[in-house]
Order: sequence, then C-alpha cells, then structure tokens
Amino acid sequence: MKLLSVIVPCFNEEENIRDFYDELCKNTDFFREKQIELELIYVDDGSKDKTVAEVKKLHEEDARVRLVSFSRNFGKEAAIYAGLQKCRGDLAVLMDADLQDPPSLLPEMYGYIEQGYDSVATRRVTRKGEPLIRSFFARMFYRLMNTISKTEIVDGARDYRLMTRPVVDAILSMSEYNRFTKGIFGWVGFETKWLEYENVERRKGETKWSFWKLFLYSLEGIIAFSTAPLTIASVMGVLFCLVAFGIIIVTIVRKLLFGDPTSGWPSLVCIIMMVSGVQLFCLGILGQYLSKTYMEVKRRPIYLVKEEIEGQSVAE
Repeated sequence: MKLLSVIVPCFNEEENIRDFYDELCKNTDFFREKQIELELIYVDDGSKDKTVAEVKKLHEEDARVRLVSFSRNFGKEAAIYAGLQKCRGDLAVLMDADLQDPPSLLPEMYGYIEQGYDSVATRRVTRKGEPLIRSFFARMFYRLMNTISKTEIVDGARDYRLMTRPVVDAILSMSEYNRFTKGIFGWVGFETKWLEYENVERRKGETKWSFWKLFLYSLEGIIAFSTAPLTIASVMGVLFCLVAFGIIIVTIVRKLLFGDPTSGWPSLVCIIMMVSGVQLFCLGILGQYLSKTYMEVKRRPIYLVKEEIEGQSVAE
C-alpha cells in the first residue's frame, strides 16, 4: 500500500472544508484500485472564522483527517512548508481548499507518476474569471522572471502538484525563511510532467489574494531567485556617472570657447530630481535584498503551531 498525503492550506475557508472533502472522496474507487491510502492534512493559517471547527468535525467522522493550526497568520508559503514537513506519505499533493484545484485530476496525475515522472504539476491555460488587469500583470511577471532568473517558472503554474518523496525531501531541504514556492519547485529540478487545464473559479467565498498582495509576492519571487535588480542598479550608476562626466566636459568647453555662462536652472533642477530618483530607486533595491538577508540571519521559525490533531490511515 502507498500512502498519499493531501496537503490543503486554509485561511478563512470554513465554507469549503466539507465541499473539498466530498470532492476528494469521489476518487475513492480509484484509490482503492491503486491500493493507495490517504491522509488529509488541513493546515490552518490563523483563520478567523470556523475553519478549525469544520476540520475537527471531519476528523471525528474520518480518522484520516489531520489538522495543523498556526498561532497566527504566517502566509500560504509557511502553510505549504508545514504541510510538507508534517506529511508521512510516499506521495504528497498540494491543493487549495477553494476547489480551484480539481481533485478529479488526481487519477490522471498519478498515471504520470506510474510512468516514471518525479512530479506532476498543473498550469492554467486560461484565466477565466480574473480581472483583465490582474491577468496582464501576471503574464508580465512570468515573462520577467524567466528573463532575469535561471530558474524556470511556467506561466499559469499552480501550486497544485503531485510529488514523490524525494521531491518533497528536496523542497524541505530548502529551509529559507523568505519562501517563493513556485521558484523552489523549479530550482530543485526533477523530471516534471505539466498538466494543462481550464481555469476553475473558486466554489465559495472570496479570494484572499488582493492585487497588492500579489504584487508583494512577485517582489518576493524576484528577490529570492534573481540578482538582476542589483546588476541593473550598478549599470544605472555607471551610466549616470558617464553622462555626468560628459556634461561637465561640454560645460567647460562652452565656457572656454564661447564664454557662455552655464544657464538653464529649470533643466538643472529636472536633472537633479531625476538623478536623485534613480539613486533612491537603487537604494530601494539594495534595501530589499538587505531586508531579506536580515530576516534570514535571525533564524526565526517559519511558522508556530497552536494546535495539532494527528490522523490515522486505514492501513494503520
């Protein structure tokens, strides 16, 4: 018998806890045929609603259901890491509780694992239901990341991914505090099969990812997997030094040849403002990398557990 760990990060998802469980159980015949036992790990990321209570109800009905509840909201990245740390399965799959990651794809995903792939990842081929401006910036982000980073990040990639134990262990070996899971998946490598599907809108509730949160998350990814911004800052500094040196030479020549006094106070102010803006921009880039380094050297835990309920597979 193989054990499959289903890891479900949750934040204020009380409406979807039961629905997700019911959808997953529709694959029961397939799991039985393939001799796969389940453990279902709900990782509560400091929810303010009744998410924990709903998971406890499920645990009373099904001993395979486990709960890991954080002391506060640490973010989805921490929830993913906690789920991977706590799982005991030969295989592990990450899924969202809102059912945007269809459990109906699991049989097909497992089929590719049987063919010899180390992991099976999913990507959306459409962004139906998303605001156009959000979709546009998402596509631009993936293009930028693949340009400035050596780590490949597939456009439309989801966290929905079925992994063998060696892949899980490789991800856990990267215990960095500032986590960008999509980049980590690409960095660890292994043979991955990409499975495409149409976008599925969340079953109930509202998304927890605002445009601002996605923007900050994208910055996290850029800083975590590329040093290109530092190079850009250096190049801009050298470029402006050369421009400034050229302007000085021109000014001296004009004075010596034509006796023309330096004029153009408004243009001078504009130049000063522009150069100052570039300097602040470059300092901001340095500050971002410095802040991430600062958080890493503190060695704070990625998450803290307030409550944990163990489960039991049928095999046990």
